[in-house]
Amino acid sequence: MTETYAEPTAALAAAEPAPVRRAVRAFLRAPIEVRTWKELAYLLVAAVLGGVAMLFLLVGYPLAAVASIFLLGTPLAVLLLSGRVWGRVYRAVGATLLDTPMPAPPPFAPKPGLLGWFRAVVTDLTSWRALAFLVAEVALGFFGGYFVLVAIAMTVFTAISPIPWALFRPINVDDQGREHHSLAQFGDYYIDTWPRVLGLAAVGVIGCFLLPWLIRGVCALHRLLALALLTPTGRDRRLTELQESRRAAVDDSAATLRRLERDLHDGTQARLVTIAMTLGRAEERLAAGGDATDLIVDARTSSKEALTELRELVRGIHPPALELGLEPALETLAARCAVPVELRVHLPVRPTPAIEAIAYLSVAELLTNVVKHAGADRAWVTVLPAGADELAVTVRDNGRGGVLQPTAPTGETVVAGGLSGLAARARAVDGALTVDSPVGGPTVVTLVLPLAGPR
Repeated sequence: MTETYAEPTAALAAAEPAPVRRAVRAFLRAPIEVRTWKELAYLLVAAVLGGVAMLFLLVGYPLAAVASIFLLGTPLAVLLLSGRVWGRVYRAVGATLLDTPMPAPPPFAPKPGLLGWFRAVVTDLTSWRALAFLVAEVALGFFGGYFVLVAIAMTVFTAISPIPWALFRPINVDDQGREHHSLAQFGDYYIDTWPRVLGLAAVGVIGCFLLPWLIRGVCALHRLLALALLTPTGRDRRLTELQESRRAAVDDSAATLRRLERDLHDGTQARLVTIAMTLGRAEERLAAGGDATDLIVDARTSSKEALTELRELVRGIHPPALELGLEPALETLAARCAVPVELRVHLPVRPTPAIEAIAYLSVAELLTNVVKHAGADRAWVTVLPAGADELAVTVRDNGRGGVLQPTAPTGETVVAGGLSGLAARARAVDGALTVDSPVGGPTVVTLVLPLAGPR
C-alpha cells in the first residue's frame, strides 16, 4: 500500500509547475526585497518632488510671465529651459532608486545672438518634453503618491491593529448608547473582540504582501513616463548613431592612412632607396670597367620585392580580387588561409563596392584572428542574404573561444581585441556585428551589412 500511494505523490510533486513555485516564492519574499524598499523610497521622493513641481508650475510661471513684460520674455525662456534641470534630477533619481539607466538627451545648442538664443529655447523639444513630464508627475507623483502612501499606512496599521486595540481599548458608542471597545466599525459591525481583531489583522498581513506589487505597478508607470519624456527620442538616437558612425569612419580612415604611411616609409620607401643606391654603385663599377652583374641582380630582386609589398598595400586598400565580385575574392582569401576554410556564398544581388570591401576586409581580419589567436584547425565562412536588403557574413571556428570578456561591476560583456574596430566599421554603414564565443568555443562572428550601403 505504501508503494501504491507513494508513487502518485512523487509524480504529483514532480509535476508541480516550476513557475507556480517561483510565483509563490516571489510573492512571499516581495515585502523584504531591496527592490521594494528602493521603489518605496522613490515614491516618497517623487511625492516630494511632485509637490515642489506643482509650486514651480503654479507660482513660477505666473511670476515669470509678469516679469517677462519688463524683461522681454527672458524669465519665461529661463523657466522653459529649466525643464532640462528637472529632467536631470528625475533621471538621477530613477537611475538610483529604480535601477533604470536613462540616457541624457542631446545638450542644449543655442544659436548665435540673442534672437538665436530665444529661438533655440522656444524650439528646444527636450525642455518641452520635460515640462510635460512635470505636469504628469504632479498628478502621478504628488496626488497618486499621496494615495499610495495612505494605502500603505492603512494596510500596515491594519496588520498591527491588535497592538493598539489591546493597549488603548478605544471606545465607540452606537446609536443605542452601548459602548464597544472597537478599533474600527463597518456599519453596525464592530471590531470589538479578539477573533474579529485578529481577523482584521490577518487581512492587513495579506495586504502587506500585496503592497509591493502596488508599489511596483505605480513605479512602472513612473518608469515608462520618464523613459518616454526624459530620454532621447528616436530622432535623437539616430542622430547620435550617425555622429558615432561618422567618427568611427573618420578614425578608421585616419588609422588606415597612418598604416599606409608607416608601411610605405618603413618598407617600400626604404627598399626603393636601397635599389637606387645599388644601381648607383653598379653605374660606378661599370664606369670603372668592372663587372656589376651581382649589383644589378640585387637591384632586380629588390624591385620584385618592392612590387610585392606595393601589391599587398593596394590589396589592403581595395583588393583587386573584388573586381570579379565578393565570392571570387573570398575564394582567393580562403585558399590563402593557413587553416582549412569551408566557404559558402549565395548573393542574388551584388552589394555595392564599399560593402564588398568592408565584408572582404572583415573576413580577412577574422580569419587572421582565427589563425593567430583561436587555436582552431578549421573555419567556416558563410555569406547569405539577411532580409530583402541586407547580407549576413558569418565566420565560425572550432577554437578555444572566450572572445567576450566580462566587465566589472555590471557583469556585461565586451568584445575583445580588434573586433571592436570591425564593429565600428560596420556601424559606419548602418551595419552591426555580433559575437557568440563561450569559453571552450566555438566562436561565431556575424556581420550584418546593408546591400546598398548606409541608409
